[in-house]
Amino acid sequence: MPTALLWFRRDLRLGDHPALLAAREAAGDDGTVLPVFVFDDRLWGPSGAPRRRFLLDCLDDLRTATAGALVLRHGDPVRIVQQLADEVGATSVHVSADTGPYGRRRDTAVETGLGEVPLVRTGSPYLVAPGRVTKRDGTPFQVFTPFARAWREHGWHDPAPRPGVVPWLTGVCSDDLPASPDLGDVRLPPAGEAAAAAAWAGFRDERLLDYAEDRNAPGTNGTSRLSPYLKYGCIHPRTLLADLAAQDDGGEAVRRYTDELAWRDFYADVLWHRPGSAREYLKPQLQGMGYDTGPDTEELVRAWETGRTGFPVVDAGMRQLLGEAYVHNRVRMIVASFLVKDLHQEWTRGARYFMQHLVDGELASNNLGWQWVAGTGTDASPYYRVFNPITQGKKFDPDGRYVKRWVPELRGLDPAHVHEPWTAPGGVPAGYPEPIVDHAHERLVALDRYARVRR
Repeated sequence: MPTALLWFRRDLRLGDHPALLAAREAAGDDGTVLPVFVFDDRLWGPSGAPRRRFLLDCLDDLRTATAGALVLRHGDPVRIVQQLADEVGATSVHVSADTGPYGRRRDTAVETGLGEVPLVRTGSPYLVAPGRVTKRDGTPFQVFTPFARAWREHGWHDPAPRPGVVPWLTGVCSDDLPASPDLGDVRLPPAGEAAAAAAWAGFRDERLLDYAEDRNAPGTNGTSRLSPYLKYGCIHPRTLLADLAAQDDGGEAVRRYTDELAWRDFYADVLWHRPGSAREYLKPQLQGMGYDTGPDTEELVRAWETGRTGFPVVDAGMRQLLGEAYVHNRVRMIVASFLVKDLHQEWTRGARYFMQHLVDGELASNNLGWQWVAGTGTDASPYYRVFNPITQGKKFDPDGRYVKRWVPELRGLDPAHVHEPWTAPGGVPAGYPEPIVDHAHERLVALDRYARVRR
């Protein structure tokens, strides 16, 4: 009887899973499907504790969904997948395509190691697989807006149907799940496919229509908070847009939400064409920018990491990161700009810190998002755009709701002073720091260094 091996990676679900359907078809009426997940040290090792914990919870959910058949193995996938294929006599190995730099190299090596057993790639974590949308001359897009226009014109497949019955192969030896990391007081969302569906339904039914107005307001529960589920494939973005297409006209809200999914595809596409951009400057002329070092600088960076800069919206964002392993998207830009242009640190340092602490840390979106803020990456975001943490806070958190949630020292302040606590009648409240830098001065320093490297 044929056995098809289904190797799960960033597709930890059974619904809308083309690779699962391909494996089911390959197994035929008399065959079986072996579900497998490999703990790869190249990915598991660098992952921060929040991502490890969420992944383990997702795998626990997937093990239940596969009636206990999910096989866990630890080690090099090139060796492990070949061993498993030999062990069960697999006639094919099925995956959702991995388009990241390491994933592509790994899958090529696995394919070679499998010899005559085919590695079948079906689907990807994205609406449109990276590399599919190009300019008319075949070159990749460097700017989001024309990419998004071509992306919409290209379109995407309908969701794959959920299989009725899958003949899982049981009884294959499996390793145990690794010990779950202790996150202390960090609050993660519930994991797994059902939790993803519930999170989506809640957003769609309760908050979607206000998304265009509320998405930039961190004090409002105005976003979908689906990024961890998309990161691990507990739900596919195709499912979301098919659901929206079946709704009554959502107008601007639906367009804006679709744009956010387009940004995710755009960054994956940039990384596909420029795999080095995960760690290298997309604008190499800015590689020579001067950055601060030394013990005093390290103290400033530590203040940023722990939410003790004296700039309320920055501190709220960094405390949210430590408390929820998540940061509101608007605030991600504000805190990133502060590290790069107020504290004069390379974007790579902030990107690494985020990847250690974010539950939704996705290489393309995280690192290229940092490059966008730093002005070293894609699109029309020049280096001389410097986010002012005070005006940003006043504009997007005018009543101070977000700041007061995460910075309890400021809860007693009138909203008129919450983003400039030093202007309050009694001065900065006890226990909260004075600003660690003069933003206006550091902005000029950043612009001067930019001018020097541009000469």
